[in-house]
Amino acid sequence: MSRFNKNVSSIPEVSTASLPDIVFMLLFFFMTVTVMKDTTLKVDNVLPNATETKKLEKKDRVISIHIGRPTKDLEEALGTEPRIQLEDKFAYLSDVGPYVLAKIAQKPEHLRPYVTISLKVDKKAGMGIIQDVKQELRKVGALKINYTTYEGEAVHDSSSHPKLNGQ
Repeated sequence: MSRFNKNVSSIPEVSTASLPDIVFMLLFFFMTVTVMKDTTLKVDNVLPNATETKKLEKKDRVISIHIGRPTKDLEEALGTEPRIQLEDKFAYLSDVGPYVLAKIAQKPEHLRPYVTISLKVDKKAGMGIIQDVKQELRKVGALKINYTTYEGEAVHDSSSHPKLNGQ
């Protein structure tokens, strides 16, 4: 009977020859599955502050509508009245309903009841345009609305408020 050497054990070396291949496979994977944000804001969008906020966890269920004054470079051509921006272009109030319906139709069937419309409204925009957009959303049955804000206490500027300024 032969005797086995139990004490002789060597740890095999790890081959690093395939590491560059693995790194490139991961790189290409993330390059193909990553979605780049391609919306360019054409409106000034300084969001208001709010104390009671809740983060939307599932971004695939959100449709964004931006409302605000045109940016400085577009102000000369479009004026200073608040405008509605849907994706990368300005839109009329009558375009909001069909846009939302089209975006909801692009979502998978099981997510459609959970779609939220996120209104990203500049804090200097008036309530008139916001109410008009809400009416258009109500007409198409998009009743789940979210207002995007910054978290924190609202800062009151007494010089711009007539009642606080003593007028």
